Amino acid sequence: MYGICSNGINGQRKFPAKAIHKQTKKHRKRIKKIQELLASQSLEFKDPHDKRPIQVFFQDEARFGRIDNISSCWVPEKCRAQIGNQIIREYTYAYTAACPQTGETFSLILPYANEVCMDVLMTELSETYKDYRIIMVLDRASWHTGEKAKKWENIVPLFQPPQSPELNPVEHLWHHIREKGNFKNHTFHSLCEVESQLMAELNKLSLDFDTVKNITRFKWFKNIL
Repeated sequence: MYGICSNGINGQRKFPAKAIHKQTKKHRKRIKKIQELLASQSLEFKDPHDKRPIQVFFQDEARFGRIDNISSCWVPEKCRAQIGNQIIREYTYAYTAACPQTGETFSLILPYANEVCMDVLMTELSETYKDYRIIMVLDRASWHTGEKAKKWENIVPLFQPPQSPELNPVEHLWHHIREKGNFKNHTFHSLCEVESQLMAELNKLSLDFDTVKNITRFKWFKNIL
């Protein structure tokens, strides 16, 4: 079975459409699975008489560092862009939990991606949202899984299906920050500069509920609200 792919240079070319159908079907199965898990996860809280409202958060972490991110850019006519090409391997990590329903985000900048830093995030989040029960959607990174993810009385972890980063809307927040946050074509002279810029962008997002909802509120998530 073949479809037609339009090519602006060489006219039309044929490609097997079956692979696209297969990929779409696999993606739909992942969405259906996480929808079913979200619908049933409220039963996992320890106290069945707890009347606190439930919020769904998606969590992820991303690495930001001093290696220059070179990208195309606009310059005045007859001018040439002058951009650094620094390769210094110094990094910090942004941990963010986002609620697509309300547009709220909770973020910390921490030095490593490991169990200790994850504990710091979860403890702070649990205390900040102590008036809520939280279903926390996570990927299966080693510092997320196991009994250590179940020690907060108002947080229940829900793990994404394997190899499905597209189901986590926080991934789109990272793209937004890298695109809009002055991380492209910018040379950072210290890790403190990276952290300051990252902090400014995370603070902007924490106050911009509409932007966060527009980025993270996927169609399949709206259907389960």
